[in-house]
Amino acid sequence: MSGELFRTATGGDLVLGRTFRGTPEDVWASVTEPERTARWFGRWEGTGAPGSTIRVQMAFEEGEPWFDARIEVCEPHRRLGLSTSDEAGNWHLELLLSEVADGTLLRLVHHLTTLNTLGEVGPGWDYYLDLLVAARTNNPPVNWDDYYPRLKPYYDGLTPID
Repeated sequence: MSGELFRTATGGDLVLGRTFRGTPEDVWASVTEPERTARWFGRWEGTGAPGSTIRVQMAFEEGEPWFDARIEVCEPHRRLGLSTSDEAGNWHLELLLSEVADGTLLRLVHHLTTLNTLGEVGPGWDYYLDLLVAARTNNPPVNWDDYYPRLKPYYDGLTPID
């Protein structure tokens, strides 16, 4: 488990991170190129540009559902901001990349307006980030059953850090 919760004016930011070998450019490709996102999250269709809406198919969810994601911010190799709206609610996400001594740090920030779903959301993001780790190291995908319900109590127990 890797998530931390930070208090914001509108709720909280759930922040999870992973460090990868490779440059920010290479990690950026893993989170933005459709053929590479398909290996750990799902494929997407559309124009990848700020203000555009893309269609994403979740490859590791039951029924492989599609959803729309609007690209709010795209600063190559540094920051990608997305917003989604579906039956799970309205989500605002950022992927932040920074160069560190041993590679590239990727931080996923989920901007939350309510903290009621941390027990479901947190394990999900840990799972997807570990799928990215597996895809980048050519290892088999991780198993969802190893994340939920085991991580639910950790995330349910998070309190915002000021």
